[in-house]
Amino acid sequence: HVQLVESGGGSVQAGGSLRLSCAASGYKSRTYCMGWFRQAPGKEREVVAAIYLGGDGTFYSDSVKGRFTISKDNVKTTIYLQMKSLKPEDTALYYCAAADVPFRCGLGSALYYHWGQGTQVTVS
Repeated sequence: HVQLVESGGGSVQAGGSLRLSCAASGYKSRTYCMGWFRQAPGKEREVVAAIYLGGDGTFYSDSVKGRFTISKDNVKTTIYLQMKSLKPEDTALYYCAAADVPFRCGLGSALYYHWGQGTQVTVS
């Protein structure tokens, strides 16, 4: 059973930075994809970035490309989201997600089966 625990959210002024972490437990191998999604009040959940634990693949939505960086620590089975040049429109509840199908990775939400509880990011 895969469990995801996020941390690192908070409040920051526009132009500032935050780093989110997501620790995964229960994976039996590293051939899976993990990602970050976000949902702002009144809006649909949207994908932010994804990373393949078994290789070098990373994926970003156009709205965060160049500002956010997703990375991983395979020893800890943890992924990170370094967010820079934050904007008020980045305010949302950020969720960590993990895929249930091996050897596939990308930004499609249908790929993801396991979800964390979310961590709030507020940019003012």
